[in-house]
Amino acid sequence: MRNWRLESKGEMKVGLLWFDDDPARDLAQKVGRAARHYRQKFGRRPNVCYVHPSLLNGGSRRVGGVKVAPLPSVLRHHFWIGEEDGRHSSPKRARRSIPRP
Repeated sequence: MRNWRLESKGEMKVGLLWFDDDPARDLAQKVGRAARHYRQKFGRRPNVCYVHPSLLNGGSRRVGGVKVAPLPSVLRHHFWIGEEDGRHSSPKRARRSIPRP
């Protein structure tokens, strides 16, 4: 599990990379577990989760208050969950940072 901090326009600013390959859990359960962990760690609710496109069959969906959207760069069984710009507010410092170019 990794925490990433991005500084790019129109995208997630703080996110948590969650891994779950348990075949007994469906997509909603996996996103729900990732969202609970995010809330515990950052004290806020995530509003977006990016997943490998194969999990969504060409579309997007909502799980609770979280928009689940496809992103080809996300590996299978990984869930990149966090907050998009509109709800971002001074987060706790992430453990790992991606340097700005």
